[in-house]
Amino acid sequence: MKLDPFYLIVDSAAWIERLVPLGVKLVQLRIKDSDEATLRTEIRRANDVCAVHGCQLIVNDYWRLAIEKGCDFVHLGHEDLAAADLLAIKYAGLKLGLSTHDHAELETALAAEPDDIALGPIYPTILKKMKWRPQGVERIGEWKRRVAPIPLVAIGGLNPDRLDGVFAAGADSAAVVTDITLNADPELRTREWIEKTDPWR
Repeated sequence: MKLDPFYLIVDSAAWIERLVPLGVKLVQLRIKDSDEATLRTEIRRANDVCAVHGCQLIVNDYWRLAIEKGCDFVHLGHEDLAAADLLAIKYAGLKLGLSTHDHAELETALAAEPDDIALGPIYPTILKKMKWRPQGVERIGEWKRRVAPIPLVAIGGLNPDRLDGVFAAGADSAAVVTDITLNADPELRTREWIEKTDPWR
């Protein structure tokens, strides 16, 4: 499986409706602390937009709702993985992405036979308080040797200026949240990411 090198992560269908039409081909809907009715609506809206624009939607955490709404890709963190029904996910035909931050999590992730593995944070990140120190680009190469041929996603503190080093180290895709959503011009920044990642497309 090949992932687009530009992996956008946003927390609402509104962001997807705003940015996917610009040419985004890989997006994760990552919503925290919302009621089920709202989640259903958000996932449906996101899925509809992605279907129109040929964009791969990845639903974070809510694998049951992803199955219910006809999505085909979910992403789970380490804690979510422990509680998930992997057989149900596989039986429904969903692709599975998994987060990793250390060697123990990597072993657990590999045992689940995922479709992609994410490593982070590569650089310091303001997205959330994390107990892990920045991994650095050197860790990308180590992870790539362990996970290949599974696609490796780098995440955490990335911006267009850091992408050459991230891809040279072995990442297949670069995930971004705040560099776009907190930017003064998210549309312009999205176009910059698309252009910057084009050589790896």
